[in-house]
Amino acid sequence: MKTKAGENKSAFLEYFGDTPKLRFLDFLIGNHFFDFNMTDMAREANISYNSLKSFFDEFLDKGIIIKTRRVGKSEMYKLNMDNAIVKNFLKFAWFLTKQNLGIDNQKTVSLVQGRISSKEKMIV
Repeated sequence: MKTKAGENKSAFLEYFGDTPKLRFLDFLIGNHFFDFNMTDMAREANISYNSLKSFFDEFLDKGIIIKTRRVGKSEMYKLNMDNAIVKNFLKFAWFLTKQNLGIDNQKTVSLVQGRISSKEKMIV
């Protein structure tokens, strides 16, 4: 499925629908390493700033997102990777993506483990 400008929808949005809250979660999944201000999050998630404001505090209160720093007048936020719900949500979203691509999780784990030497296994 396509979104604006011909972008492909993620497996997550294909399975659960295309609402502002789900678009925002989808954006966070794909960018969980980075922090953003609210304006950039809304733009990148392809939702209005007012839509984001309507549920943003709820996500903060539940610990789904956290404030990371302040840059000038802008507060920066990112997905809270220390939250158990977020960790499981992220695993689930990637599971859906793999399922959509036809990738078997067990085969992937076996291939990765097979490539790690015994010395590296002890370090990990």
